[in-house]
Amino acid sequence: MNLGIIGQAAGLFAVTNIDDILILSLFFAQGAGHRGSAVRITAGQYLGFAGILAVAVPAAYGATFLPEPAVPYLGLLPLALGLKAAWQAWKTRRSGDDDPDRTRRSGPRLLEVAAVTFANGGDNIGVYVPVFAAAGAGAMSVYAVVFLALVAVWCLAGRFFATRPIIAEALSRWGHVLLPLVLIAIGLLILVEGGAFGG
Repeated sequence: MNLGIIGQAAGLFAVTNIDDILILSLFFAQGAGHRGSAVRITAGQYLGFAGILAVAVPAAYGATFLPEPAVPYLGLLPLALGLKAAWQAWKTRRSGDDDPDRTRRSGPRLLEVAAVTFANGGDNIGVYVPVFAAAGAGAMSVYAVVFLALVAVWCLAGRFFATRPIIAEALSRWGHVLLPLVLIAIGLLILVEGGAFGG
């Protein structure tokens, strides 16, 4: 394998996915103490990123499964999930519901993490397609392998930040507010920057 291509792939992944570390930290903080949540979050991240690659790789060969005008509307996924999380946080706070059975079942769900990952990476598809097309089949497979390896690194980094005492304390205190706000902001940003409102 060409080290230059590996370095380029690592750099491209880091630049296009830096915001994922914050989202992953929030997910890991939300799932802290909930059995199996780390596995669900990691699997969801992989599923969402596999979806990004499943669209970007064929598109590099000219097969477009996701029309360009549809990309901004991916922002509806994190927006809806953020509004749902905000509603649940408000309902829980209002009722003072600390039912342990409910808490045990809570934490991020695999498909929610996958949906946020895919929607947040929707704009990355536009960056990956020309890079993949120019790279050719051999180099494209190197990009895909490096990207998938770095998803694991990103998950480890998100979990690391979520478990640092100062950060963990802040996230446990404010995570129920931060996660909906971040998801809503990401959703609105994708919609606005993509011109979903005709801007």
